[in-house]
This record gives sequence, structure tokens and C-alpha cells, in this order.
Amino acid sequence: MTSSALFLAVFLACVVEAVEALTIVLAAGTARDWRSTGFGLGTALVALTAIVAVLGPALTVVPLAALRLVVGCLLLIFGLQWLRKAILRAGGLKARHDEAAIFQAELTAARTAPAQTRGMVTDWYAFTLSFKGVLLEGLEVAFIVVTFGSNEHNVPLAALAAGCAVVVVAAAGIAAKAPLARVPENTLKFVVGVMLTTFGIFWGSEGAGADWPGSDAALPVIAPAVALFALGLVVLLRRPARRTDAVVAPDQEVKPT
Repeated sequence: MTSSALFLAVFLACVVEAVEALTIVLAAGTARDWRSTGFGLGTALVALTAIVAVLGPALTVVPLAALRLVVGCLLLIFGLQWLRKAILRAGGLKARHDEAAIFQAELTAARTAPAQTRGMVTDWYAFTLSFKGVLLEGLEVAFIVVTFGSNEHNVPLAALAAGCAVVVVAAAGIAAKAPLARVPENTLKFVVGVMLTTFGIFWGSEGAGADWPGSDAALPVIAPAVALFALGLVVLLRRPARRTDAVVAPDQEVKPT
């Protein structure tokens, strides 16, 4: 895997998580208190930095075969989850992910929550909302950085790609002062789901002792195969009786009629 491919893979995956975290932070700051929201954001970033700093070097001492097997399995778990949601959304069986609707829902909930002061934090609700949102989305970013970076023995480059994704999304969000509703997140999740599933299959098989013909040259073959299979499922699901154009904030599946 080349350095540019590693950077691009981590960057795209982290953009999706950064957009979701940005939506929560903007809702907390807009409806409540920006100072407390900033405290929550900063605390979460410190915790995430510590996690990457500890896990990254620790994984470098794991034997390569065992590391690839574990990383491959974990990537398959994450990748198939993302791909499943993307297929259901594209097939009309799951409501599309709408950051604008989610932002409004978070904003309404934040405005009605009672105010509470704890220590230096003047608004505990804003702090916890920001902290939990950034930490949960950031843990997926940390996972992507650690797994991709450790497997390629280049955690710093993976961390740089993640940092660039966060900076780009944050800058765009600050400039727009709104969630990035125009970002094609559903398409990104489909692409990232295919990408994570592809690397999961590739590295997991290598960790189990398989040899791919052409080594890394097998990746451009596996990825289209996974994408075509996923698109085939979308075509099967997109039946007139099952289609729905509903757009709601929660991740709620639509029951077939």
C-alpha cells in the first residue's frame, strides 16, 4: 500500500466521522454555551490523542501476521456495518442520513435541557454533549488511524491524514456556521464501507496465511468486486413497493410494506 493510498483511505474515512462530530459541536455551542462546548471538545481531543499515543506504539511490537489478522477482522466489522447502512439507504429501506435534520434535532434538545454548573464548566450539558459526541466519533477515527497506520508501519502519516480531515471539516463548518449538509455523506459512507471491507478481506486473509496473486495488486480487483456486489444488492432492494424517500434525523430503518 503506497503512502498516498494510505493517506487518502484514512482521510476519506475520517471526513465522515468529522462531519458527524461537527454537527453535535455546532448544536451544543449554538444552543448553549460555546465556552463549555469548547471545554468538552478539548477534553475529548486530549483523550483521543492519549489513546492513539498508547495504542499505536503498542501494536508495532505485535507480529505482522497476527496484526493483519486482527486488523482485518476489525476492519471487516466496521466496513460491513457502514456498507450495510449505505446499501439499505440506497435501496430505500433506511432513511437517508441528513445532517441538517440531525442538527435541528440536537439543537431542540439542547435548548430545552436544564442548565447546570460544575466546577470550571458553566454549562455541564453543553460540555457533556460536546465531549461525548467528539469522543465517540473520534474513537472511530482513532481506530482507523491505529489500524491502518500500524499495519503499514506508518502511524504518523495516518494521524496526519486524520488531522487534515478534521481541520478541513472544521474550517468548512466554521466558515458556513452550519452542519455540512451538502457533503454527500451517504455516498462517502458507501465508498468508505467498500474500502474498509476490501482492506479487511485483504489483510485478514494475509494474516490467516493466504497469498494474494500480485500482492498489493490484488486490491484494485477486490475493491470493484465488493462494490459491484453491494450495488447488486441495492438494485435488488430498490423495488417500487419498498422504496421510500423519507428523510429523518434518526438512523431508523423503514419496514417493507
